[in-house]
Amino acid sequence: MNSGPTPPEPVRHHDRGTWLVEFTGRILVVCPRCGGRALVVPLPGLPPRKYFSELLFQPRRLSCPGCGAVADRTAEQRGAGLVGAVPGGTEDPFFRRPLWLQTRCAGRVLWAYDEEHVDALTAYVGARLRERRASPTMAMFARLPAWMKSASHRDEVLAGLSTLRTLAHRSTPADRSDTAHERGDRPRHHGSLYFRGGPY
Repeated sequence: MNSGPTPPEPVRHHDRGTWLVEFTGRILVVCPRCGGRALVVPLPGLPPRKYFSELLFQPRRLSCPGCGAVADRTAEQRGAGLVGAVPGGTEDPFFRRPLWLQTRCAGRVLWAYDEEHVDALTAYVGARLRERRASPTMAMFARLPAWMKSASHRDEVLAGLSTLRTLAHRSTPADRSDTAHERGDRPRHHGSLYFRGGPY
């Protein structure tokens, strides 16, 4: 007897231990001059990275295609070491500009660094089964706030992430989200130290 079609396999998410720092190579921020969308990236011409953690120490450039604003930043030096940026919160960890990708969601603020970050969060939130195969100490998904991981907020968070994806393709000051402003919620602990043997 045919019992009908087999129900689809629940969407699974395999957490390989992704760190938030892996998404800091490209960050969309609010331009300090015009309020449009600007971009924060490592300075051009740097040698290839050996480890993704080097992203926290590399010199950075903020540039706005709308008004032409440009600013450079180098890591603070402490003794013989460089102080790493600390990712997290609704400001970028280098210039401390408000993130461009922010929206209200479930009574909180949902944010991301760029489209790749949005895609990673969407894959996690949309999964019905989540498998973790790495230590949760620094893993991004394990450290997400409980409201983002709650099944009761799944649809609302996915809608918020869709809004962020749309914002990523907009760039004028008029497109700026009403949540994209200084909030002072960056992590306050000290960054790690990097002892230079290379070009930074």
